[in-house]
Amino acid sequence: MENRVARLTILIDPEKKAILEEICAKQDLTTSQVIRKLLREYIKKNGSPGQIARMPHNKPVE
Repeated sequence: MENRVARLTILIDPEKKAILEEICAKQDLTTSQVIRKLLREYIKKNGSPGQIARMPHNKPVE
């Protein structure tokens, strides 16, 4: 995980949250781990080379 952290608050429908938590629990992952992985993948896919270069190069949390 990155050394510094910033809080990101999102609003989602309660049923989607419950489903996400169930799936994460089955995979022995926290929802935060899954969201961080999704963010890394999204940035790698859609970011400019300069933005991607600014990403911390740490081991992915799986």
